[in-house]
Amino acid sequence: MSKKDKKGKKGKGKNKRPSNKTIAFVGVGRMGYAMAQHLNDLKYKVTAVYDVNKEAAAKLADEIGATACEKLADVTAAADVIFTVVTNDKAMDAIFFGKGDNLLTGAAGKLFINCATLSPEIQKKVATGAKRRKAAALEACMASSISHARTGQLYLMIGGDEDVFKANKKLLEDLSVNLQLIGPIGKAAEVKALVNMVMNINTAGLAEGLGLAKALNLDLGMICKVFSQTGANSRVLETDSEDMINRDHDCWFSAEHAAKDSGIAAELAKKAKLDLPLNEVTKAQYDRMTREGLGGLDKSGIAELTFPGRHAAKKKAPAKKKAAAKKKAPAKKKAAAKKKAPARKR
Repeated sequence: MSKKDKKGKKGKGKNKRPSNKTIAFVGVGRMGYAMAQHLNDLKYKVTAVYDVNKEAAAKLADEIGATACEKLADVTAAADVIFTVVTNDKAMDAIFFGKGDNLLTGAAGKLFINCATLSPEIQKKVATGAKRRKAAALEACMASSISHARTGQLYLMIGGDEDVFKANKKLLEDLSVNLQLIGPIGKAAEVKALVNMVMNINTAGLAEGLGLAKALNLDLGMICKVFSQTGANSRVLETDSEDMINRDHDCWFSAEHAAKDSGIAAELAKKAKLDLPLNEVTKAQYDRMTREGLGGLDKSGIAELTFPGRHAAKKKAPAKKKAAAKKKAPAKKKAAAKKKAPARKR
């Protein structure tokens, strides 16, 4: 079935609610926000949202007729299925195991679907915690962008119990055009780490190739055409080359997140006693972007480190020189005064 056909299929009976299950979202940044909007468009009952960014949560709640909850326990109480889309393991641990208020309060019978790119360890910890409270958990790792989330065209990698997956397959299908059951909890996180590791390496390689082409005064449009027809072709060439050339790094997948995900892959490799030198140097580049204040750029922004004349440190140099000049100004005045002194004596 084509994407077009599937979208058409979703449009049938659009006034009929697809499920009586109530939905909530914890983490309504760009991806979570778009997913909630899409399910609301499909007439799912999205009852509650939560985010540390209270303004974002309030805005989404007002838009879709949900409640912007102040407490995580209230989110769990308000829905049958709770999607989580948070930034990292630390945030995930906090929302599920934080003292005084967390999602596992009153969680019996609930389902948690965790969509962020996190370590296998935190996914397993959450699933174990949910099971102890007679709740269930699935991984639904996403390999797609914000636009795909908004239109229900995500690529989802599922980890967890197969029966739980089957019972909620319709909901997951309504968020995606590609749905793959990977295996037990933690396995989807492993596969997602591999996906992003390879993507990040490809992105860094493309940035270096285009940067060198620029330094050699080659036509970048021609280079991209040659790349696309040879072994240099990649999905990243299609999605990021134009942005690298035009310096259009509006964030779809941030450099900071790229560094985090390459780090997850590095930890997996360490445990497997495997060396991944390309992943290590790629992570180092994205870490460098974060240190230099470029972590909020899209991953394509790695080209700012490789294209000639673009490096952020070089751009900041003039400002530093000006600051240094100001500090040295009194000395210059003194020197000038000394030179003029003989004239005054005359």
